[in-house]
Amino acid sequence: MKSRNLIGIFLVLVIGGGAAFFLSRTPFQAETPVAPTEPQTAPTTALSEEPKMSTAQADMTVDATGLSKTTVTLETTQGVIKFKFYPKDAPATSARIAELVGKGFYNGLKFHRVVPGFVVQGGDPSGTGAGGSGQKLSAEFNARKHIEGTVAMARSQDPNSADSQFYISLGRHPHLDGSYTVFGMVTEGMDVARKIQPGDKMTSVSID
Repeated sequence: MKSRNLIGIFLVLVIGGGAAFFLSRTPFQAETPVAPTEPQTAPTTALSEEPKMSTAQADMTVDATGLSKTTVTLETTQGVIKFKFYPKDAPATSARIAELVGKGFYNGLKFHRVVPGFVVQGGDPSGTGAGGSGQKLSAEFNARKHIEGTVAMARSQDPNSADSQFYISLGRHPHLDGSYTVFGMVTEGMDVARKIQPGDKMTSVSID
């Protein structure tokens, strides 16, 4: 009887451990659970008074692939990464990210989460994975797939909890499709994205 009980406990531990690993492979906004009643961490990075480009100036006209004419340039400690928006697939998210970039919100922020072969994630002023700009966005789940270079919004378990944190997909991840707001695609610098290490910074982020 004792041996049967031990086998049962062993199976529970193995199965439970597998489930925990699967859940850890999602780009949740918070690294640790945050109680629903707690406010979001206040941003610690001051916004520049003069935005480089207003949202109205960003050209969201799309090409044949659905990408915007406007390009976001991330100058990082590893090199330059550029991406364009999918404004028709995620209009509100694209406009908000363009607004934050134009205000200098992302300048100096670090990539706080890096999972090789999965994602690089940044956009939290607190650097903990639990902060943001203070403005939550409604989910804009769409048909865009998670392939290498996909740019999408991180969130907590609440679908409508995305704020300023975003991630770049480092591969094909179909289990994320339809559950996270995809709003852009890397057009240059995937080799740089693959080099990003935890703590590397976005020294300057601009939009043109």
